[in-house]
Amino acid sequence: MAEIRLERITKVFKQVRAVDDVSLTVADGEFVALLGPSGCGKTTLLRSIAGLEEIEAGRISIGDRDVTNLPPRHRRISMVFQSYAVFPHMTVFDNIAFGLRMSKMSKPDIKRRVDAAAELLHISELLARYPAQTSGGQRQRIAVARAIAMESGVILMDEPLSNLDALLRLEMRAELKRLLREVGTTTIYVTHDQVEALSMGDRIAVMRAGKIVQVGDPLHIYDAPADRFVGGFIGSPPMNFLDARLEREDGRLVAIIEAGGRLPITEPPRELLERAGQAIVVGIRAENIEVQRDGNESAAETGFGRLSARALVVEPLGSHNLVTLALGDARVKATTRPDELVLPDEDVSLLIDARRVRWLDAQTGAAIGPPPLSVATGA
Repeated sequence: MAEIRLERITKVFKQVRAVDDVSLTVADGEFVALLGPSGCGKTTLLRSIAGLEEIEAGRISIGDRDVTNLPPRHRRISMVFQSYAVFPHMTVFDNIAFGLRMSKMSKPDIKRRVDAAAELLHISELLARYPAQTSGGQRQRIAVARAIAMESGVILMDEPLSNLDALLRLEMRAELKRLLREVGTTTIYVTHDQVEALSMGDRIAVMRAGKIVQVGDPLHIYDAPADRFVGGFIGSPPMNFLDARLEREDGRLVAIIEAGGRLPITEPPRELLERAGQAIVVGIRAENIEVQRDGNESAAETGFGRLSARALVVEPLGSHNLVTLALGDARVKATTRPDELVLPDEDVSLLIDARRVRWLDAQTGAAIGPPPLSVATGA
């Protein structure tokens, strides 16, 4: 059993609350990504779990043991750091075996575990080499193999792929996801890269200013961010935000977009009905905006809003085009199919389905009402 339970963890550095009253449970065998911008406290939280930082308040449990006051070596964990932390004077075999030898394990057991970890990471042919004879990607695999070989049940990873180039990161993301699912290790993975978190994590815990602001599976966090910060941090491009005001027209609720245009709301949630006459923020993902060129406009169904905009920049990205548009003084990003190439300075219409919109409080930025339709399922 390698469940991790964090109960109201607080860590203070010179009156700065780097981790502020954080609670989180990571199930046995689960992969949780701690995601947030630099300085949000995610690495400090990871180091606190590892015992490398002494917390001011709270309780940390791993399995059925309270490890809050235990030193790192007694917490039965493994760590993989941003820097590979391999010993240059040792062979790859000796690097992987280092922790096992410190644990006074027998030579046959050490060899069995090192060989098994090396095979999982596809580096068996490197065991006799020294780190200087390996590439950056191979060194990262060595560091992961060293953690896997310990068979600790818990692996803590602190931005382990950030030093790799883009293509190698893509390869290693898939490899790590496969590997950790195969070995069934409970994993907490710190990253500031939202693509890594979305693609790898069973769940994501989004942090900001020392607090966890939202926890959920990747699609839920992407589709239904808890607030404006999460919507603006998750996704590439991030969610679009438009200032609006809710009004009643002929007994129906309509969002009047300040930058120009209106968005009829056919099935408003109860929480939205209570805000008629108030300012609100409309959040919409780029892929949920349909860009229609002049002369190629289809009739909008009930519940769709049509906004007039002008294309500013068009970025062909192969699988789709990313279009930056001017909507009054606001800037909006939308996607189109590769064969629908909008021209810069072209006037277009933006068709928005109110069912795909996320409604946000204009003052606090917090989400209002139930989540929108799932992008993934359309239900």
